[in-house]
Amino acid sequence: MRVLFFAQLKDVTGCEAVELAAPSPLSRAELWAVLLEKFPGLHAHQGNARLARNWEYAGTETQFADTDEVALIPPVSGG
Repeated sequence: MRVLFFAQLKDVTGCEAVELAAPSPLSRAELWAVLLEKFPGLHAHQGNARLARNWEYAGTETQFADTDEVALIPPVSGG
């Protein structure tokens, strides 16, 4: 599974992307647990970062597989 980080999440993790091995599909909570173990600084962003799976926003029931591309997208503002 390739996980992409955008905006300030790149600063928190120190990278733009990471490859994670997911032997079976992960729930949203399981994916967050893996990410928080690897990048504890993401904890402060867990409540407001959106997850996307294969270019579509992920719902609460989304399962994340080893072949997926996942993006963590922080809130954006515009004007």
